[in-house]
Amino acid sequence: MPPMPRTMRADRLGCLAAALWLNACAVESFERPGASDEAAYSTAHPYYAEFCALSQIKKKPGFGADIRGEIGGHAVFYLNGACRVEGARYPLLRVCDGSAGAPPDGVGLSMNEHFSNAKWVATPGRGFFFHGNLPADAPVTRQTYAAVQDKAKRLGIYDGVAFHEKVFADMPPGWRREDWQYEVSVATDYAISLGRGRFCARVPVDRPAMGRMVEFLNAENAPYRSGAEVFRWSVFRDNCIHLAHNALAAAGLWDEWRTHRPLLLAMLDFPVPKNEFVNLMRRTNDALPLRPAGLDAAARRSLLRNGTLPTIPGALAEARPPQRPNAVYDTELKLIFYDEPNFGPYQGWFDAIWREPRYHDARANLEHFRALYARIEAAPAMPPTDADAAFRRHVARQRRAVDAALAALAPAAGVRPAADGRTASN
Repeated sequence: MPPMPRTMRADRLGCLAAALWLNACAVESFERPGASDEAAYSTAHPYYAEFCALSQIKKKPGFGADIRGEIGGHAVFYLNGACRVEGARYPLLRVCDGSAGAPPDGVGLSMNEHFSNAKWVATPGRGFFFHGNLPADAPVTRQTYAAVQDKAKRLGIYDGVAFHEKVFADMPPGWRREDWQYEVSVATDYAISLGRGRFCARVPVDRPAMGRMVEFLNAENAPYRSGAEVFRWSVFRDNCIHLAHNALAAAGLWDEWRTHRPLLLAMLDFPVPKNEFVNLMRRTNDALPLRPAGLDAAARRSLLRNGTLPTIPGALAEARPPQRPNAVYDTELKLIFYDEPNFGPYQGWFDAIWREPRYHDARANLEHFRALYARIEAAPAMPPTDADAAFRRHVARQRRAVDAALAALAPAAGVRPAADGRTASN
């Protein structure tokens, strides 16, 4: 299993200034392969989590709040199959019941230092959360910018959510506080693509795992909802990547990343968006050994408790640039790694995600896992243990699912169905 280093270790801190300097001039490209059919994906995976590393944001003058973000970016987290609790008038989640018969939609979550009585807010609907319901080629104009904010207000994204007073320090005369909340949050908490590019990793989960994530997220907001605590965001000790990482830990994907550690310790080991995107893609695609003895503690625990492993078919990468043309936001944006300059591994791992189709193409991903499961099943049997039996059951179950998913896909270009139901090249 490849090592899963976190973002910064002690030996990296001394290189941080150099890394920032070397990367500061590079504009990020979000024009990458792998755009997926969202309807087909949610049909195949009704429950999934999607972590997105977002670029900086650079708003043009003359459009309300002056918002210009740093090159480390932001992160958001989308849960397909989770819904807001209607009537709660506060960010509260439940697992969608799916009673309508169609694949469930979901909610997009954003953690923001603006909030004082909540850690995160939830925006219903993937289309509005990511795109403001705009088509990919729709321009961002003054009119569409205002219309997206009006829609957000009707959805009540900030119902019951209080902002820190410092947020209103620069509010111009004549603005209402509610309107200012929505103004300073566009492309950060909702309608992401209006002002940011993104790299996203989608990870299929089952309904019990979605339930554990929902339970974790509601518990994270609970002390602030009750008034027992005031939420204070910290880049080192409790940031937006901590929240998504630990929600995935609740699902069994990896170990928890502790928050609120002593500051000096936290500065040596804290998560940042672009690195976490790479970590998640590698965890879900490259961490399956041929035998259960090679599993790390978190994977082994998930296998024995839940019957699942973090490395599974269907975990795919996707990139999306900001909306263009764009009258409101600059679209030449940056997003950096925190890593050793020149010799750090993240850039190479990142490049491989877009170079190798198995990371971003559904068919290539399934074929990769079918071959991997065949190698596992062909490996010599080991003395039976609880872990070995659970591992074999998991692999057999996933192999059957992969075979069914490949059979359901439309034939690839240049391939025709054969008489025996397999495929043959033209």
